[in-house]
Amino acid sequence: MSGFDCRTCGQHHTEMPMCLGADAPALWYALPEGERAERAFLSSDECVIDDEHFFVRGRVVLPVEGGADSFVWLVWVSLSAANFQRMGELWETEGRESEPPYFGWLQSALPYDESTLSLKTAVHTMPLGERPEIEIQSEGHQLALEQVHGISMARAQEIVERALHG
Repeated sequence: MSGFDCRTCGQHHTEMPMCLGADAPALWYALPEGERAERAFLSSDECVIDDEHFFVRGRVVLPVEGGADSFVWLVWVSLSAANFQRMGELWETEGRESEPPYFGWLQSALPYDESTLSLKTAVHTMPLGERPEIEIQSEGHQLALEQVHGISMARAQEIVERALHG
């Protein structure tokens, strides 16, 4: 699907984004802007706040029914200090995907009716060059159900509209 007519703004969007997400974990946005540089480190893959909150960026993949592509949420997950350190040690190591999954808490506010903050997750390390894959383990949450059962292209468009227009 190359584009779509948006039901929210009434405009035609020339592209249907199949990957969306936040540039930082929710806690980053809660910090006063003037304190971020002194209290936090943020890269495209990691975030550390106050040397006590540790986050990695990963992918929640939602299969799209009948589609060649999946819809991907780029999300932030909090890890324990030990797991964050271990993941960092293996970041550039071949075979790192054989590492058991890490427990984490989802720390990205996604546009779902029920909050996505602090959903239980398993963080699966992927081969070099790939972001971790995040498995939602909060049974019954719409995001978890969509991850397991997939979504229609109409649902993907609804997600995109909500993400683009609040």
